[in-house]
Amino acid sequence: MLRRPRTSTAKAVNYNDMDSEMSFSVPASSDEDIEEWKPPEPKPKALTKTGRDQTAGEKKAPAKRTAKPKVPKETKPPKAPKVPKEPKPRVPRKPAAERKTQAAKVQKGSGARGLAGTKRKKSDEDDKLGEDKGEKQTDCPEVETAEESGPSIRMKEERVSFIVSEACQADKCAGEGSSLTGLKAKKEEVEEDFTFDEPCQKKQKTSGAGLGQPTALPSSLAQALRNELNMNWDLIEVLSVLTCVERWVCVNIITLLREENTVPFMVRYRKDMINHMDADAVRDVQLIYEELCSLAKKTKSVIQTLKKDGVLTDELEQDLRNCRSTDELDHVYSPYKKGSKLTKARRAKALGLEEAACALMEKPHTLDLRAWVKTGTEGLSSMEDVATGVEHILADMIAKDPETLTYVKTLCENSSVTIQSSVSKSALKEKEQDKSVQGQKKPGAQQNKNKDIDKFHLYFDFTSNIQRIQPHQTLAINRGESLKILTVKVNIPDRVKNDFTRWCINNRWRPKTFAREELNIIIKNAVEDSYKRLILPFLTRSYRNKLTSAAEKESIAMFVRNLRQRLLVCPIRGCVIMGVDPGFRHGCKLAVLSPTSQIIHTDVVYLHNSGQQREADKLRHLMIKYGCTRVVIGNGTACRETESFFADLISRRYFHPLDVSYCITSEAGASIYSVSPEAVKEMPDLDPNLRSAVSIGRRVQDPLAELVKIDPKHIGIGTYQHDVSAGALKAALDGVVQECVSFVGVDINICSETLMRHVAGLNAGRAKNIAEWREQNGPFINREQLKLVKGMGPKTFQQCAGFIRINPQTSARSSPHPGPAVPEKPAAKKAKGKTGVNIPTSFNPLDQTCIHPESYHVAQRFLSIVDGSADQIGSAALQQCVESKVRSSSVEELARTVDTTPETLKLIIDGLTQPPGFDIRQRPPVLGHLHSCCPEDDRMTLMIILTSPLAPPSGHNLSLSETLIYHQMRN
Repeated sequence: MLRRPRTSTAKAVNYNDMDSEMSFSVPASSDEDIEEWKPPEPKPKALTKTGRDQTAGEKKAPAKRTAKPKVPKETKPPKAPKVPKEPKPRVPRKPAAERKTQAAKVQKGSGARGLAGTKRKKSDEDDKLGEDKGEKQTDCPEVETAEESGPSIRMKEERVSFIVSEACQADKCAGEGSSLTGLKAKKEEVEEDFTFDEPCQKKQKTSGAGLGQPTALPSSLAQALRNELNMNWDLIEVLSVLTCVERWVCVNIITLLREENTVPFMVRYRKDMINHMDADAVRDVQLIYEELCSLAKKTKSVIQTLKKDGVLTDELEQDLRNCRSTDELDHVYSPYKKGSKLTKARRAKALGLEEAACALMEKPHTLDLRAWVKTGTEGLSSMEDVATGVEHILADMIAKDPETLTYVKTLCENSSVTIQSSVSKSALKEKEQDKSVQGQKKPGAQQNKNKDIDKFHLYFDFTSNIQRIQPHQTLAINRGESLKILTVKVNIPDRVKNDFTRWCINNRWRPKTFAREELNIIIKNAVEDSYKRLILPFLTRSYRNKLTSAAEKESIAMFVRNLRQRLLVCPIRGCVIMGVDPGFRHGCKLAVLSPTSQIIHTDVVYLHNSGQQREADKLRHLMIKYGCTRVVIGNGTACRETESFFADLISRRYFHPLDVSYCITSEAGASIYSVSPEAVKEMPDLDPNLRSAVSIGRRVQDPLAELVKIDPKHIGIGTYQHDVSAGALKAALDGVVQECVSFVGVDINICSETLMRHVAGLNAGRAKNIAEWREQNGPFINREQLKLVKGMGPKTFQQCAGFIRINPQTSARSSPHPGPAVPEKPAAKKAKGKTGVNIPTSFNPLDQTCIHPESYHVAQRFLSIVDGSADQIGSAALQQCVESKVRSSSVEELARTVDTTPETLKLIIDGLTQPPGFDIRQRPPVLGHLHSCCPEDDRMTLMIILTSPLAPPSGHNLSLSETLIYHQMRN
């Protein structure tokens, strides 16, 4: 109601770094170009040229790129599709002559997020519209249905404005959008060192290639999402913007998630649908999708609450439905929360001054404030009270205006906004009190408090630009602030306030007609009050929340990377291992483990007291008796002394004729695991101290199988894990554990129930049912028998089958009653109606590969083409046949021959050519190289490197050769 079309249109364009020509030249032909742009060449050319000028000449390359795939579809002369084809998909999306009056809505609700990702989305949609003209027709009605709302108009105009190549997306992202977008753009530049940029990389990898997947949201799913969310923005569009992922990929991911597909299954067996994205990128999309759904639910709850309170208006409801983040929603909803103090604006509105405020902007020449004075009424007793009330109403309107907020964010974006921390007065007071009583004995709690204060000395006088501050610095500042040791504030330059005030008074909030001097003073005071009292705190909260969110995401990402690296350490198989939990007073606990991790012997030796020779003889007896050639030492108390003891014995060849070596591994979490219910169930008759030794030994034999028994938060591989969201951290860690277990694969006949529950599609109940079926009926002979297990439906089988292995060595073991078990079970299941098909009772060689059962028929066709058989899986003869066939015919041609996708065929080729028992954790042999480049005395410590992927053991000074090898293996 208070917006002025003339001024808002120009400013909405200018402060987003776009020429004002765009708002006039683009819509100039929007009315007639729908029919006329094809025949007349010059007019569309001028339109395209103007569009190019809007982005400083960076549009030529993408125009050619996006026009090329359209030529074969439209079959136009070369001149026609070269330039005018570019605006074709945009013309039907242009509103009519309303673009001037609604230019303010271009910015509404978009904030920073709308600008950063629309560029990518634009180029992708142009490609898709060029590939299939019919798809354009299905997409346009979807847009036209929302043309009346602000966000859809913003989408249309941005598609015209940002026709940029993907190569220059990052540069444009950094300079456009609101202040929050500035943070995001900076984050994307820094994230090249981490994993957050994976979605963008995957997007650029196959951009413009739909891989045969739908490029538009199916109408049924689109309608379901709109009815479910009931928001004014398009879920797919917002998700694409926030994740930097193409729209068609977002559509497929949402579809797969709604069909209850797991991330490992999607990453391995649905690569063509997710554009070859990795697990981290898919989880990012899933997380943001869940956040948007949660935002929609919260918005619905807020609207119902406000409606119940009787304060909901149509305008307020639209403002709520336009919110795209929790911060925006809280900003709009906070004045109406129950229990909150009545705002100054609401008190003034209750006095009836809202009409006066509107008249001040619409018809100031008719406004007489003296008519609103009511003697004896609080708040209206004088002219000053009335003017103050009008100021408060105007200040509230200014602070909630989307165009105004977007402009002030843009000003902050182009300024140097800093975050500053300093020591708090209470912390200084405590330090002074501590100095005054230095001679007195302080209690332990006081000493700990002083140590906490000293930990934050780096941030006692700290200042950093918000776009350059590191994630760990943000988390450290937040922790210091929560402990009341630091005080934190965001510094926004005064130039922002001056420019913002000038713009509001002269443009956005200038009265429509002549206003007297006293009324102009009221407007000026309202603008200044709005900035100081409402907008500045809102900006501060937004920056702090944005920095905290980015820091938490990076902290969780670091935890995930470290956990994945720890879980995927190469196992040491085929040898007897002695696990040693070192100690002084209570001795060193020993556990001798068989090559299959079975406990052979446990004992305790006292290596650091008198009688060391007797203990050494005892060790030699055990080593020779059980043929133990590997010693694994935990890195806890007495680790270095125990290491020195074993190193001395090995150097003197005390265990001859055995060639013994040792390594040091992390024992983090071993003590917690030793008293856990899992450990008690697995080793009920063993002392907890000896269970720790067993866990230490198994961490080298099979790190993945052992570490999944321990809560990842207890492994000690993260930073600030207590300062981040516990729910988000748990979900991320559970996801990476599921990913690692699934991609490595499990032998269903020998794996533990704990490991089994982390396979994609399985949980604790299903894993328990599988273990019980295995105990009652013997080992599984093929994957199809999984369908006989209670709770194993078609969807669960689809998700887990590809990650479960049936090895012939373990499936052929003697079982209590292998014969009748298979026929009896199907009959019982048929009676219950669970399955109506007969389960085969023979071993299938494809069950020991990563090939999914849904692709077995394709694998058989491919084997017939290469003249091979399933019995030759992993053999050199089959590898040669496959390699020669692939060299003679490309993978794409072979995929068409066997009627499948190239991605599926590549996976089948990998499964057929990999040797039986292949493990993705296997690495090139390192020990031989280490022996050749290091002195003999250093060989015994080289295995430290194999079990310490993150850093050398604490307190261990590596020799020169060890240091060189350590850094070589890290790289």
